[in-house]
Amino acid sequence: MTRFWRGKAVGPMIPSMYLDKQLENEKNHNLNILGPPTITSIDWLNQRHSKSVIYVSFGSLTELTAQQTEELTCALTACGKHFLWVVRLSEEPMLPLNFRHDVSDRGLVVSWAPQLEVLAHPAIGCFVTHCGWNSTLEGLCLGVPMVAMPQWTDQSTNAKLVRDVWGLGITATKDECGLVRKEEIMSCVRRVMEGDEGLLEPINEPT
Repeated sequence: MTRFWRGKAVGPMIPSMYLDKQLENEKNHNLNILGPPTITSIDWLNQRHSKSVIYVSFGSLTELTAQQTEELTCALTACGKHFLWVVRLSEEPMLPLNFRHDVSDRGLVVSWAPQLEVLAHPAIGCFVTHCGWNSTLEGLCLGVPMVAMPQWTDQSTNAKLVRDVWGLGITATKDECGLVRKEEIMSCVRRVMEGDEGLLEPINEPT
């Protein structure tokens, strides 16, 4: 075959079943060294309406400051929408006391989630992300509107591509202290989920 086809495939390389809903195999491509959560993210999402949930994840390397975590916590608490938030164990001490319990009626906080499966779920209406390259590709391939909160390295460039080139998201603006305030986060989420931002139609529709 290499005699006739000398090119090599270059991304986006996500399991084909997430792009073609007729394929039923290849469903588990995730690595979870923490073991399965008590309440699985997918079981929780299965109980939510279409495009009603904010998915929040900043990847495996990016760590928010205590101040930024507080702003994000306040935004998710006040926005009135369902949310699924991935918070690493090392970051949990920055959450308010009893936060999990206080938001349990509409929010789920987990230490890990199967991101591709989550983003492909019809309940997801918005992806709040640091715009790391893997997360950007996954959100783009699955057509999930993004609120970009880039932190470092190539993330600002990726966020600009999401906003200005691919038209699948907006970038949350930092203030003079370098923080994205709760009001800005709430505004961006509402614009993406409720407003007319000219974003691409998501493809994570129920089948």
